[in-house]
Amino acid sequence: MPKARPVRFATFNASLFRPNAGQLTSELQVCEHPQLSQVAGIIQRVNPDILLLQEFDYAENQQNLTYFQENYLNHPQQPEGHPVFYPYRYAIPSNTGILSGLDLDGDGRLDSPHDAFGFGTFAGQYAFALLAKFPLQLDKMRSFQYFLWRDMPHAKLPKRADGTDYFNAAALDIMRLSSKNHVDIPVELPTGIIHLLIAHPTPPIDDGVPQRNRCRNYDELRLWADYLTDGEQAHYLYDDKGHRGGLSSREKFVLMGDMNADPFIGNSLRGAMTQLLRHPRMNPTCTLGIHVPKRPQLSLAVNARVQRAQMQTSTWGLRVDYILPSRSLWVQQSGIFAPVAPDTDAPLVTCSDHFLVWTDIKLT
Repeated sequence: MPKARPVRFATFNASLFRPNAGQLTSELQVCEHPQLSQVAGIIQRVNPDILLLQEFDYAENQQNLTYFQENYLNHPQQPEGHPVFYPYRYAIPSNTGILSGLDLDGDGRLDSPHDAFGFGTFAGQYAFALLAKFPLQLDKMRSFQYFLWRDMPHAKLPKRADGTDYFNAAALDIMRLSSKNHVDIPVELPTGIIHLLIAHPTPPIDDGVPQRNRCRNYDELRLWADYLTDGEQAHYLYDDKGHRGGLSSREKFVLMGDMNADPFIGNSLRGAMTQLLRHPRMNPTCTLGIHVPKRPQLSLAVNARVQRAQMQTSTWGLRVDYILPSRSLWVQQSGIFAPVAPDTDAPLVTCSDHFLVWTDIKLT
């Protein structure tokens, strides 16, 4: 009996967001858009079996994904490239750009990007999508798009400089925790079900409100940490269908996405990312061990500073993109697609400020 080949998981913040609603849809209908061709070329080069594509504007009826598959992924984008086909595709609804109806940032307006449940100039900007060669159990998906921030016990709700709450009672009644969405999508592999835990927490940047984005980033990461702990620690969690609790300890999972947090440096609150990296259910070889994805051209690093540089998944020098399998999964290898000159693939990576991260998991 032939040995089962490993399944390649990948996450890629491809920076395909656009300033105007419908703009990406229009560009996807043109078969020679330079950035879209580069993104497709990277995907064809790495050829993941399960791909999380982030900062990909949402469109109803999966329209953008259909155009991307038909006009780009179906056609070689490089001289030695090959088409790649994803029969299972799902564009995930996002809180970005959905106006709350309140003046959340206190500027006297109700229509600014900061007044939305997640920062965005139109509904679905900066969203994400899933493409897979294996069936997705969308009927069993759990989504936490509507979970209220205030309902997380001991939430790090932001404070003003004078110590008062940043959000008033009316805002707390509607303020969602997830800046985009948190979803658990089961995927059917030949050996069984693996849960894909997907999110894209808000970047912990200063937007003029002390700690607001940093606090939200921390708690968005904490949601997954509590979800994996299950039991009493996860009982407070309710999904968009009203079901409570976390992921059973019997289930296998892969947590993936741009988490906007580096465990060592950057603007995130201390301990934000280690909530996940040191979680007992995580495979330690992929959190801080031998299977942490690395940039190949830096593989001879010997000191700690350069070793951290190996793990950088962004052009600004932080490790923010992750694939974190459960402890029960057998990781074979991993990497970051970040070629440099004179590699002929080097021009591809100018399409985004993030690099594609991949991990191969052996089915057992």
